[in-house]
Amino acid sequence: MTVLHFDSPMSDDERRARLFAGDLFVYSPTPHSMALVAFARQMTETAFAPYFPPEAQHHLAAPDYVGVLAELKPSFINHPRSAELVRGVLSDLGADPARTYFDVPRLRSMTSEYLNAGLTLQFESHRDTWFSAPMCQLNFWIPVYEVTEANVMAFHPGYFGTGVRNTSRHYNYAQWVAHGRSAAAAQVHAETREQPRLEQELSGEPDLRVLTPPGGVLLFSGAQLHATVPNTSGRTRFSVDFRAVNLSDVRTRAGARNVDSECTGTTLGDFRRATDLAPLPADLVESYDTVPA
Repeated sequence: MTVLHFDSPMSDDERRARLFAGDLFVYSPTPHSMALVAFARQMTETAFAPYFPPEAQHHLAAPDYVGVLAELKPSFINHPRSAELVRGVLSDLGADPARTYFDVPRLRSMTSEYLNAGLTLQFESHRDTWFSAPMCQLNFWIPVYEVTEANVMAFHPGYFGTGVRNTSRHYNYAQWVAHGRSAAAAQVHAETREQPRLEQELSGEPDLRVLTPPGGVLLFSGAQLHATVPNTSGRTRFSVDFRAVNLSDVRTRAGARNVDSECTGTTLGDFRRATDLAPLPADLVESYDTVPA
């Protein structure tokens, strides 16, 4: 049974164990998550000026809209301030910075009945572990502006311990980096890149949607089956997300049980230590560069 925890005082070790069992954690805005939201708003509002970002889709032609994102998103991802604030969020939430490694924070934009490809792709039901993520990966999700049940994510907790048919067997992370990721900006009206997807129908219930205020933090396992809700709110949803792993979990192969991921490769080479941005040991990363156990 999936349990939803609000502002839990649980230690990071206890919390990771519960996340690996399928629980979800929600935290009120922290000083660094609010600073991260403020920074994301500053960059986004500058990029879309004179339009308010959640409403800019109603004022720009599709190629122009994608052109803004093509400059904005890499700028946010690679800005030193973004990484600095993510490190602060992890500390705010009790993670040990000496043993916690994170990947780059991504600024997401999900338009409302407008675009759904490349830089605006709205992901259908999936697990991050289908995309070569380790079973110990944890996902942090933070809304930048107000969200509603019509533009957030939906979780399918009934499938956390149950496998579903999917095409992850065709996915290799190194090949994606070499050929798929760089093509995102060219996907304007239709998504043509091959990515893991379902090969069966899901039961629609339960469909769990978690609403947090801007700066609130939603934390879940990368093995959770979840989807981007088809956005019918009339406003673009902007959010920031990043992933993290604990060195002890990586070393001991701790994490959620693998029920259906068959991809190859690993994303662990992207993770950096919160204290000094050092990468994970190369031999440890290499040991994961296979089909997940």
